[in-house]
Amino acid sequence: MVDHLIQARGVLHLGGFRLRVLFSDGAVRDVDLEKELWGPVFEPLKDVAFFAQAYVDSETWTVCWPNGADIATDTLYEIGVPVAAAA
Repeated sequence: MVDHLIQARGVLHLGGFRLRVLFSDGAVRDVDLEKELWGPVFEPLKDVAFFAQAYVDSETWTVCWPNGADIATDTLYEIGVPVAAAA
């Protein structure tokens, strides 16, 4: 289980439905959300150009989109693949 105090601190669109997320514990994880985008609030995110507008909300510290959609930081952390640190 993920520590509930972990927050998203940065997000980068990697193309398609993939994001690279920087977390408050220093972890960096790549997250593929293509199979997670179901339900009415996520319908607009199926447009890659809209999906690419992901940002970290400075009040909730989670990844959000302009239509109000968000994905829990714990979920992003758990399904994300750790990015190896630069040598």
